[in-house]
Amino acid sequence: MDKPSCDPPENLSTVKPGISSADGADPKRPRRILGFRDLVFFYVVTGISLRWIATAAAAGPSAIAVWIGAWLIFYTPLALSVIELSSRYPNEGGLYVWSKRAFGDFAGFMSAWTYWTCNLPYFPAVLYFAAGNALFIFPRSAMHLSTDARYYIIFSVLALALVTILNIIGLDVGTWLHNLGALAMWIPVVIIITFGLIAWHRFGPANSFAPSALLPSFKLKDVLFWSVLIFAFAGCETASFMGDEIKHPRRSIPLALLTAGATVVFCYVIGTVAVLLALPQAEVGNLQGLMQAIVKTAGRIGFDGIIPVAAILIALSNLGAAGAFLAAVARLPFVAGLDRFLPSIFGALHPRWRTPWFALLTQAAFGVVFTFLGQAGTSVKGAYDVLVSMSVITYFIPFLYLFASMFKLQREPAGPDVIRVPGGKPVALILATVGFCTTLLTIALSLIPANDEPNKVLAVIKIVGLTGLVLIVGVLLYWLGKRNARRAAALSNL
Repeated sequence: MDKPSCDPPENLSTVKPGISSADGADPKRPRRILGFRDLVFFYVVTGISLRWIATAAAAGPSAIAVWIGAWLIFYTPLALSVIELSSRYPNEGGLYVWSKRAFGDFAGFMSAWTYWTCNLPYFPAVLYFAAGNALFIFPRSAMHLSTDARYYIIFSVLALALVTILNIIGLDVGTWLHNLGALAMWIPVVIIITFGLIAWHRFGPANSFAPSALLPSFKLKDVLFWSVLIFAFAGCETASFMGDEIKHPRRSIPLALLTAGATVVFCYVIGTVAVLLALPQAEVGNLQGLMQAIVKTAGRIGFDGIIPVAAILIALSNLGAAGAFLAAVARLPFVAGLDRFLPSIFGALHPRWRTPWFALLTQAAFGVVFTFLGQAGTSVKGAYDVLVSMSVITYFIPFLYLFASMFKLQREPAGPDVIRVPGGKPVALILATVGFCTTLLTIALSLIPANDEPNKVLAVIKIVGLTGLVLIVGVLLYWLGKRNARRAAALSNL
């Protein structure tokens, strides 16, 4: 097996190896290199989603304990694994490179393929959330669209087109959307925290925070949402896919992860507490829960003018998240294209902007397809739940590879520049095992449809069927790529 180089690239602005001038790339045009600030913003916008604050608040005060547990058993192992693996192998490709190094070509390809395809249902899900909250920009005239599937589909398609165009133009443009999305995420959190404290001061807490209320329930219907809160902590692996576009990745990634990680935990826990201070648990919904809390609390304290501003910012933050994930995961088929597993066009750079334009367009096109498939035969909320479940499953399959790679690659010697997990190899093995088991649990929980889903059989068929289809297509693409590579090698030897 050919193993990828573990040395950092000598010149981050050069054309990628394996891409000839025939691809149209201008080698003289410098690429945007992500600095420390860009990296922190990137991790924040991909690591925090305001929609999960609403989901957690809908489960009540016990969600606070679940947040802390998810941070301990998933985010911590994931972040520490990413820090070590990205310092061992800082090349562009991230999880793909690590899996290939540990288990070979097939594992590398499937980890990249499932990570890439997990965003097909992710984009419509996050954009559905943005669409639902955008209605509050004009609450009196637009709220009748809250159950209109056509509105959500049109919004998602247009938003996906926008973030795709920005990312094709390049990181020097797309990064502005990522950074703006990260900044836009802060203000709604500050608003809901402020409103929650004001409501608590004036009217008392809307929910009980007694010790008994903080204990999580282990009934199946209550355990199901755990997978979503664990899923909410994913994202710290994203920037490693762009290792060649990060300034000093061995130094920048760990510092940015620690900075962004503290921000992620703070926003999720404090945001959930603030919503529960302001609004009774029964009045919080998944799709528009954060804006509902802001609207109702603003009405109670007489500050309705903030509602449209908060709605714009929440919608913008989710557009930024979609753009950031699109930028990161588009590099996966780009790298796989270089390895000849996919058609060579996946490795082609745009002649002007030097971005993997075909991979970006393909992902956007399939995102549109999944928007329609997720909506078929169900309500807007039902479509959102199916899209979330499928996102979790396909997203977490690569994490099985990541944690397994972390475990196996402990056999390889670590160079002087490698940032090891505190405690060295024994702790690294424990963290990898905990992360792997947590990932399996999350996938299992995501297979179970929501308690209020009216057509549970259809929901399960969609989740299992579409996930299975993604895996089968990946296996076929790998097999065809290998067969074509063998044929090309045989012809070259003639």
